[in-house]
Amino acid sequence: MIAPEIQSGLDCNVLVLNKNYMAIRIVRARRAFSLLCKELAEVVSFEEGQYSAYDFESWCDVSQLRRDFEPDAHDWVSTVNFHVAVPRIVRLLFYDRLPRNEVKFNRRNIFARDKNHCQYCGKKYPTSELSLDHVIPKMLGGVASWSNIVCACTKCNARKGGQTPKQAAMTLIKKPVRPKHNPFIHMHLRHQRYQSWKQFLSNAYWSVELK
Repeated sequence: MIAPEIQSGLDCNVLVLNKNYMAIRIVRARRAFSLLCKELAEVVSFEEGQYSAYDFESWCDVSQLRRDFEPDAHDWVSTVNFHVAVPRIVRLLFYDRLPRNEVKFNRRNIFARDKNHCQYCGKKYPTSELSLDHVIPKMLGGVASWSNIVCACTKCNARKGGQTPKQAAMTLIKKPVRPKHNPFIHMHLRHQRYQSWKQFLSNAYWSVELK
């Protein structure tokens, strides 16, 4: 049976850089550890205002010290013999392509783009209380696209029904468009554990691919 600590540690997010230190994607810690064990990547750690690099063996040694002196500063994966800190950033040693610029069209990114606000009444709701609405209904030729899908609360969605906003006497609070940068990354950066990502997520590379 896997302990809760192991599960939470392996499910943490890790930013992946290519060998030129450009952000290319976000992966789960279990994938990052696989890359490290296969010597396909190294850990990039933010320490006292600067970044240091470690291979997997060195990172395990450093983790033992950090476990003793700053255990609350990290997420951990535990084995029978030792504890290893979950890295926040890893750099691939063999990979040198630029990230794709296109933001994936999916439910998560639509909710992130609209910041969980109903695009008709403007109120913020939990994801469980929001649905996706076709601005131009499918029965009227509307398609699933960035410019035709918005978040809508249950009440507004029911009121609008199979009508256009004009027909339902409703107004969008803003025109839906394709995001230029991946909106989901902003959600990660609000958490203190991912602050070390900022250095690598310049405006040119906000479209890191989520895996």
